[in-house]
Amino acid sequence: MNPATGKKTTWQRIARRIRVPLGFVFAALFLWRANPTRTTLLWSLLLVFPGLWLRAYASGYVKKNSELAVTGPYAYTRNPLYLGSMLMAFGFAAASRRWEILVILAALFFAIYLPTIFSEEEFLRGAFPGFAEYAARVPRLFPRLTPARSPHSESGAFSSALYLRHREYNALMGVAALYAALALRMFFAAR
Repeated sequence: MNPATGKKTTWQRIARRIRVPLGFVFAALFLWRANPTRTTLLWSLLLVFPGLWLRAYASGYVKKNSELAVTGPYAYTRNPLYLGSMLMAFGFAAASRRWEILVILAALFFAIYLPTIFSEEEFLRGAFPGFAEYAARVPRLFPRLTPARSPHSESGAFSSALYLRHREYNALMGVAALYAALALRMFFAAR
């Protein structure tokens, strides 16, 4: 965000547009370079499953563009969906046993996801008058240890209908497909 004009920077607009396609490109690079073992796959579950769970849990609270989510995981972090994605991505990076994948992934998060988060927060700040107060109590990404109390805390509970509407089950299918691809890669590498 350009502080002088209050407008999105060109890079923020570009980052928002390319983040999903770039994720697919990175996944292809990841699968090409990955060198997993059973041990690294098992250890990766320590990040991937909590990330998958966090994304599923957060999707059942968010009412995009109509209500500021401040309960559930949003009482701990303003961006539980991105945090869940980070956990999953870094879990898979660990499974790959390739340090360059980890470095590229970290660079992508800084270059793509941070500007996207800033851009989305600027939208929320303009759309929801309570966002500034919420942002003062709840960290941007890394969660608090206890939930932040909010005057609107009673208004939100997990909704399986929201989970289904946001099609967050696609993340579960993506995780299953990546683990299957890594298992096949291990199988053919061993032959």
